[in-house]
Amino acid sequence: MGAFDQILVVCVGNICRSPMAAAILTAYYPEKHIDSAGLSALVGHAADAKAVALMATHNIDISAHIAKQIDEVLVSQSDLILTMTTSQTKWIESQWPHCRGKTFRIGHWLDKDIADPYQQDDSAFDKSRQDIIASLEQWTDKISDATSIRALKFSECY
Repeated sequence: MGAFDQILVVCVGNICRSPMAAAILTAYYPEKHIDSAGLSALVGHAADAKAVALMATHNIDISAHIAKQIDEVLVSQSDLILTMTTSQTKWIESQWPHCRGKTFRIGHWLDKDIADPYQQDDSAFDKSRQDIIASLEQWTDKISDATSIRALKFSECY
């Protein structure tokens, strides 16, 4: 198992950006456990209909997604937490200081936030999806080639 076998993707409501990003990550890394949650999740709601329709046109089905709230269990189980904005990263780190160093903006390597398409037109959803894909491409070598810190002996860390 690698360092990033448990990945959590976070947005605000957990009905637009994070379900799309989690589904894309799952398509890239079917052997990893990818989950998503919201900072102010619309708990129990399905993914936004526009997100479901958009992802379906790219042969990814997110119709079974159910929004859930981020919590201590989810963040503790995660090896990597990907947010949509810098403020979301800071919020998670303020709530759970032990998450510093494993919580990053999905667009970290591009210095880019992923805009929230909620209640906007189809083009806003497509722009978010494209920005998510461009951002995830920058993570490929980090996620694929990561060596588990837990597998290292103490002497190998220094």
